[in-house]
Amino acid sequence: MPDILPSSGSVPPGKLLSWFDRAERELPWRAPGVSAWHILISEIMLQQTPVARVAPIWEQWVARWPVPSAMATTPVGEVVRAWGKLGYPRRAMRLHACSAVLAAEHGDVVPADVDVLLTLPGIGDYTARAIACFAYGQSVPVVDTNVRRVIARAVHGRAEPGNPARADLGDAQALLPDDDRAPRFSAALMELGALVCVAKNPRCQSCPLTDCRWVATGRPAHTGPARKVQKFAGTDRQVRGLLLDVLRAGNSPVPRASLDIVWTTDTAQRDRALDSLLVDGLAEVTSDGRYALAGEGD
Repeated sequence: MPDILPSSGSVPPGKLLSWFDRAERELPWRAPGVSAWHILISEIMLQQTPVARVAPIWEQWVARWPVPSAMATTPVGEVVRAWGKLGYPRRAMRLHACSAVLAAEHGDVVPADVDVLLTLPGIGDYTARAIACFAYGQSVPVVDTNVRRVIARAVHGRAEPGNPARADLGDAQALLPDDDRAPRFSAALMELGALVCVAKNPRCQSCPLTDCRWVATGRPAHTGPARKVQKFAGTDRQVRGLLLDVLRAGNSPVPRASLDIVWTTDTAQRDRALDSLLVDGLAEVTSDGRYALAGEGD
């Protein structure tokens, strides 16, 4: 450990970008010519879902719905069916709602302005800035979990970031190079967190950042509250998924009995999960009491 420790670390653009030139993954949404609409789809799909699961579904979606209006004219239930096993299916509904707004109010073009993007259904701070940066090459801070973790360690010397805050945008903005390298720098920072500065067992020996504050101070352990791990087995989310599987598999509405048999462990939980699908608009009841995906009933 050096005699005089840095008060804060840094992320030199040259070092990070040189590493990115060697380590960048060939992801389909990074290919030349990918439209802003297709990047928007990828960003929604990648929320809380691994790249390996997203890539094949994304390729199917962009082939099927090359422009927003193509999706907007598709029944929402069919969009939910195409979502498959990506999880959190309300994202599919938000994408459908977003496509309708883009088709009706924006001439089938995803806007480049962050403030306008934030008015679209399902588009939050991260997604709006990611589109502006990766689709339109704008110098705006893009902050996801990976970026927050890199900044916490490299700049602030903390093992883990705290709760998301507006200060995260300021931290990321301060690191951006003041030239046309900024969009690629943002992608590289995210990639570093995904491949090297990972949550568990970070690969510090492979990191291009030689003045990381966390490493310089001996990689101190996290002293804050333990990070909550979201379980899946036995949760309402699992039951919702099982019920949606039945609705997606059918070409027509199904009787209640077809849903009841998928979860007999706790009937009250099953009923609660089914009710939540109806409330969220993912499913509907037909006039004869059967169940279908949204828009596929009577």
